Amino acid sequence: MAKIQMKNAIAELDGDEMTRILWQLIKDKLLNPFIDLKTEYHDLGLVERDKTDDKVTYDAAAAIKRLGVGVKCATITSNAARMEEYHLTHLTPSPNGILRGELDGTIFRTPIFVKNIHANVNSWKKPIVLGRHGYGDVYKNCEIKTSGAGKAELVFTGEDGTEIRKTIMQMNGPGIIQGIHNLDASIESFARCCFNYALDQKISVWFGAKDTISKVYDGNFKEIFQHVFDNEFKSKFETAGLEYFYTLIDDAVARVMKTEGGFLWACKNYDGDVMSDMIASACGSLAMMTSVLVSPNGEFEYEASHGTVQRHYYRYLKGEKTSTNPVATIFAWTGALAKRAELDGTPDLANFAHRLETATLGTIESGVMTGDLAALAQPKATRIVNSWDFIDEIASKL
Repeated sequence: MAKIQMKNAIAELDGDEMTRILWQLIKDKLLNPFIDLKTEYHDLGLVERDKTDDKVTYDAAAAIKRLGVGVKCATITSNAARMEEYHLTHLTPSPNGILRGELDGTIFRTPIFVKNIHANVNSWKKPIVLGRHGYGDVYKNCEIKTSGAGKAELVFTGEDGTEIRKTIMQMNGPGIIQGIHNLDASIESFARCCFNYALDQKISVWFGAKDTISKVYDGNFKEIFQHVFDNEFKSKFETAGLEYFYTLIDDAVARVMKTEGGFLWACKNYDGDVMSDMIASACGSLAMMTSVLVSPNGEFEYEASHGTVQRHYYRYLKGEKTSTNPVATIFAWTGALAKRAELDGTPDLANFAHRLETATLGTIESGVMTGDLAALAQPKATRIVNSWDFIDEIASKL
């Protein structure tokens, strides 16, 4: 059988632990037999990032900008335990944070629906797309732990020497202080990415923040979103029969439980991190959610929305074949291949990506699935399989 050809390469960002094992398995069983796969490979495994002082991560971001499309395996963000486990020379920052900062991107996450896995929220009939701002807030914070009483201040010194100073708290004992920031330009990019993505998907937009409490910080988000919408998107939304509205984040959480879905919920960075996991879990599994980072310049980086599945990796190292769900990682590849096909005008590649997704969902709907889904399936699974057998089943359908 002649393999499907690719005109241009995808930036391939390898990762860590169990997802790294599945990454190679997916390539060997589901991609390479059918596609003349063209990728520019970057190893974002923890040891390589430590060894290169994260140069490999910045190189990967540059490759995505140059090629227009990237696909990323899940990666570890180091902490003290990981530093000891992997014999690192220093603590490395989040690679996702670096990529999001370099691409100035917004993360869009969408649950993957299958007929025999039903959402825990019974009113949800359509996927809720979660649009998460990919810059700033606690992910680029500055923290201090204080040893005694004193005055905590927030100080800004302008390039012209102008100083703004505000007292945070007159602390009467030991405590902690955190400084966070954001940039108007990044918030504007976030708003444009959300509105453009919503127009492409033909869905309305909610944006939730807490401007009643954070009157300046969250208020700035609210004002910028409204300004971008009114000046650039209002007439387009009216023509498409779509709407945009702002609401308090706690009101959005209450309302989302009673909606049927089918809209884009825009969230600040931390809110989006938490709420996307809530939506994924309520729809069945963290491994059943797509994730794509979209830059305002039209660059795309596809990944699974979950982590490296550490516990399964330790079992794998002991010789066990685990029942780890690879669906989100498969859909990262299909998303990247479909986008590459769209940009390059290669319908055969687009058709393959669609067929791989259909074969994957068809395998689950036939009753063959990994353990995480078997606990939720109605009707019950006919076979609970390990990752290797699950991927083989998809390959046979393909």
